[in-house]
Amino acid sequence: MPNRMLRVRSWSLVTGFALLALVVGTSALLVELQRSGDETVRHSLIVKNRLGEVLAVIQDAETGRRGYLLTGQRKYLAPYEDAVGRLGPALMALGDVTKANSTHREGFAKLRVLIDEKMGELRKTIGEREAGNAVGALAVVHGNSGESLLKQIRQLVGAMDREETRLLDKHLRDARRMANMLRIGILLAAVIIAGLAVYAIRQTRRRANIIIRQRDELQTAYQALLLEKSTREAAESQLRQMQKMEAMGQLTGGVAHDFNNMLAVIISSFDLMKSRLARGDTNIAKFIDAGIEAGNRAATLTQRLLAFSRQQALAPKGLDPNKLVQDMSVLLRRTLGSDIVIESVLGGGLWRVFADLGQLENAVVNLCVNARDAMPGGGKLTIETANIHLDDKYAAHDGDVVAGQYVMIAISDTGTGMSADVARRAFDPFFTTKAVGRGTGLGLSQVYGFVKQSGGHVKIYSEAGQGTAVKIYLPRFMGAPMDVPEAARSPSPQSLPRGSEDEVVLVVEDEERVRHLSIAALRELGYSVVEADGAEAALRHIDKMPGIALLFTDIVMPEVNGRKLAEEALRRRPDLKVLYTTGFTRNAVVHNGVLDPGVHLLQKPFTLEDLAHKVRDALAGA
Repeated sequence: MPNRMLRVRSWSLVTGFALLALVVGTSALLVELQRSGDETVRHSLIVKNRLGEVLAVIQDAETGRRGYLLTGQRKYLAPYEDAVGRLGPALMALGDVTKANSTHREGFAKLRVLIDEKMGELRKTIGEREAGNAVGALAVVHGNSGESLLKQIRQLVGAMDREETRLLDKHLRDARRMANMLRIGILLAAVIIAGLAVYAIRQTRRRANIIIRQRDELQTAYQALLLEKSTREAAESQLRQMQKMEAMGQLTGGVAHDFNNMLAVIISSFDLMKSRLARGDTNIAKFIDAGIEAGNRAATLTQRLLAFSRQQALAPKGLDPNKLVQDMSVLLRRTLGSDIVIESVLGGGLWRVFADLGQLENAVVNLCVNARDAMPGGGKLTIETANIHLDDKYAAHDGDVVAGQYVMIAISDTGTGMSADVARRAFDPFFTTKAVGRGTGLGLSQVYGFVKQSGGHVKIYSEAGQGTAVKIYLPRFMGAPMDVPEAARSPSPQSLPRGSEDEVVLVVEDEERVRHLSIAALRELGYSVVEADGAEAALRHIDKMPGIALLFTDIVMPEVNGRKLAEEALRRRPDLKVLYTTGFTRNAVVHNGVLDPGVHLLQKPFTLEDLAHKVRDALAGA
């Protein structure tokens, strides 16, 4: 029923609009007919005017000729001479306005012949008079030839004028008839439109009750939908919470598994060292190495977790990716083995990127190691760089990408490849397809977190059995080159940068055991050390001991953090050098994942080598 009524109403509306369009079109046609009629009248008046003008010119020429012949005075020839000058333009104008009408064209042709004969007769008599033959000239005038020509000209002009009048009357009659018919059509259409309007009003009133009833039904359905929506949202919220807890369980389970393994090695190493030392056995080097290795693995795992969560402190600078790939070639060949063929395809005119050198190197190494593991029988690994523009279409498809100019670093292999499901989960933490003990499942997660923290994008293209390509896109850097060559560092304690007893370092750390180990390490490096467990004690030392050269402070401390302590210390001692240390990067010296300019930071846990170089860099202001 509603559909039928809708069709009826639609029919009436369409008919009404069609009639309205007809009325508008008819009105436009009337306006056009009026304009055409005005144009026709104007043209007829112009034709009549041109005919009268030509006749007047001939008559003026006749008048001037007669006056000259009767008086012999040249002044009476003025009308004739003026008429001779006007005749040509007048005939040309008359020809232009009559050429569209075949009857007028024939009349105009005859008129030109008669006018030529008449003007010839006038010139002849004037010539006779000028030659002194006044009697002969008057004889021509008194003859019938000149009068007959003038009479024929008048008759022909009159006939053409009457023909133009006839055409004008016919056009006006036709226009009036058409206008009357159109007016009748408009009136009829208006009556029909009015009828349709009445019909539509009646239909609308009939449908009012139906609409009210349907509104009430829709309101009831809407309330039911709201209830269903709220129930569904509650269920979805519970599902999301379950998924979060599942992800958290996977994360904590993976972390606990790996950390327990590392802690087992560390605790067992120390227990064995303690046992052997108790009985005087100093052969504990292998236990020391095992403990250090486990500790380093734990530190690496922490860094990977921070990278995945985008909480690591980055120290970016302008880098040339081509130079980075070239510098890493020897390391990669040694790491990947001889059964992997490495090929570099370096883009010409490559743009620079603004990234942390160490983290970018780690990302490339991680991807290359994954590629090697995917080619157990050997294969080919390709490292490619290129300038890329990611357009709006690409950015719309991948919502976390900003359109713009990027530098691509792609690592491709000819290995086993991934299925679509594995590729979708490849960046998930602790997800790995490797055998137990062959990987933590954090390598790709670390790459993903670093790239995103650097404002870039990473994409995996893979197909089972066809190999894998991982493409890193880092934003183009428009600033000046800032590459700083890394200093060669040796792990040998004898070659580490050392200090002297004249260089005093103030160690501020609220965790007592960490503070004592830092003090011992600094003294091992040759520095004099003063300690404080907080900001208040540290400021007292700074006021009493002007020889303090470096403030080595933890950032996360109760009451006053390390950044505020350093600001107050520098206010009192502007020449003081500051080196921060922390185990967590979201703090006062790191913003948006990037280390503040001019800040020296040593991440916990750190080695003796790391401490030695960072202290020297801070003291040197490097």
